[in-house]
Amino acid sequence: MDSPRWIWQKPHWPHFRWQAETLAPLLRDCQHAQGRLLGMAGAVAGEPRAQDELDTLLQNIITSSAIEGESLNVGSVRSSLARRLGVAADAGARPTPRSEGLAELMFDAIQHSDTPLDMPRLLHWHVWLFPQPDTLLAHPVRVGRLRGDEPMQVVSGRIDRPTVHFEAPPRAGLETELNAFLDWFNASRGDTRLDPLLRAGIAHFWFVTLHPFDDGNGRLTRAITDLALAQGEHQAIRFHAMSASILGDRAGYYRVLESSQKADLDITAWLHWFLSTLLNSLQQALQRIDRVLAKARFWQQHHHHGLLPEQIKLLNRLLDGGERGFESGISAAKYQALARVSKATATRHLADLLDKGCLERLPGGGRSTRYQIKAVQPAA
Repeated sequence: MDSPRWIWQKPHWPHFRWQAETLAPLLRDCQHAQGRLLGMAGAVAGEPRAQDELDTLLQNIITSSAIEGESLNVGSVRSSLARRLGVAADAGARPTPRSEGLAELMFDAIQHSDTPLDMPRLLHWHVWLFPQPDTLLAHPVRVGRLRGDEPMQVVSGRIDRPTVHFEAPPRAGLETELNAFLDWFNASRGDTRLDPLLRAGIAHFWFVTLHPFDDGNGRLTRAITDLALAQGEHQAIRFHAMSASILGDRAGYYRVLESSQKADLDITAWLHWFLSTLLNSLQQALQRIDRVLAKARFWQQHHHHGLLPEQIKLLNRLLDGGERGFESGISAAKYQALARVSKATATRHLADLLDKGCLERLPGGGRSTRYQIKAVQPAA
């Protein structure tokens, strides 16, 4: 008899095990970052908080689809999210059935984390993923239903000589397998011996291994992960985008999934990757919220200066950081282009911002002179 090839064929499936001492340092780092994120997010209020939450949820939805190679209309998704958050949306962007379904799925996962995850709820999530199924396909997606009897395989390479990276459990018995997962997911939330972050990683691996639908398994897996994180993080999920960090290491994601699904029931390698990726998403969120808080402190100190619209636009660009933020500083020539003013006016505007303590001059001089935000220290 051939030896089992896939993890779900191994004796004692799905009783996973892991090396707790190996994961302990990463787990502590994630818990510490999670606590810091909750504390910092609590210090952000009003419109900045709503905008940051909107940007995070948008990033999570867009990148979850991008992992599967799907490109969404960002404006439509933002409009659907903005309406639910009570935030102003771009006037030209209109929601679509697709963006509305994705927004409903995201909000159901993070806002109704106390609601048990049962089969009807899961099937309804699948309907939200495919509000307008393509009936012209040779094999249309069975929307709101489990997959058919044909083998569910993840393959690559030539059609006549494919490489099978993974094969999911057969259709016969799939309801039993899925119900076992759902029972564990709902019961394990109250298991004080299982860390909530490890539980999220286990849920992710278990569900994606079952692969119960024709399509949408990856996106539903990440929605279940968001639900598990929302249950354990107490709203921190609203401020970090796990899917974005997965997309940042998509090759590593598929590599560790494949190796773990071909191994035994020790999923330490998978959980190590999962926690490392979660930590990365938490750290990125901490950096972003730190910029939001620094921006609020800056304007609290300088709001009375009577600055011109062009100067305010420049300062906000510098405060936002990133690709739009002139991380190497702003020169008179760049300010001239940004503000659409003359060279003399640009020089005068920058000198005024220096005098008012909004900017400071970077080392160097002459035509290469650059300026950056003068940091405001937090109140003691």
